[in-house]
Amino acid sequence: MTEQDGKPFLYVVVCAAGIAAEVSKLITAAQERDWEVGVFATPVAMNGFFDTAAVEAQTGRRIRSAWRTPGDPRPFPPPDAVVVAPATFNTVNKWAAGLADTLAVATLCEAYGLGVPIAALPCVSDALAAHPAYHDSLIRLRGMGVRFGEPYSGEADEDGRRPEFRWEHALDLVER
Repeated sequence: MTEQDGKPFLYVVVCAAGIAAEVSKLITAAQERDWEVGVFATPVAMNGFFDTAAVEAQTGRRIRSAWRTPGDPRPFPPPDAVVVAPATFNTVNKWAAGLADTLAVATLCEAYGLGVPIAALPCVSDALAAHPAYHDSLIRLRGMGVRFGEPYSGEADEDGRRPEFRWEHALDLVER
């Protein structure tokens, strides 16, 4: 819990998928449930996948996408839980393999060692989800205790409508 206000602190990791444009829905839901929120984003997600200025205004904190220098203080307190949403094919596979080449993936790798609840809401096309590496990554991450929401491909139904991305489900997963 954050020392200044006694609220639990949630790390939200945002990856580069079109649905990331709606990440404010997750932040709003978390704040309504009395979480403080800090956002990490993959470098690609920072390049137009969501409104970074709006997210920073909503959380009152800068988005973290790059490592801090050794002398800089940690800008966020330790997490009480971590959510990665949307969790892309690339991030899921790198995370499962322990390839911490971005701050976002390194944060996910470290969260396991902290023993905090971790939830992932995958946003992966059906074609990519069919890849055996992705299947193996899901098995490994589930074995590490990661709680997964239902897969979301983002593909439209026969009427041309896209299903709702269940942002709040991530909070249900970490709060159980």
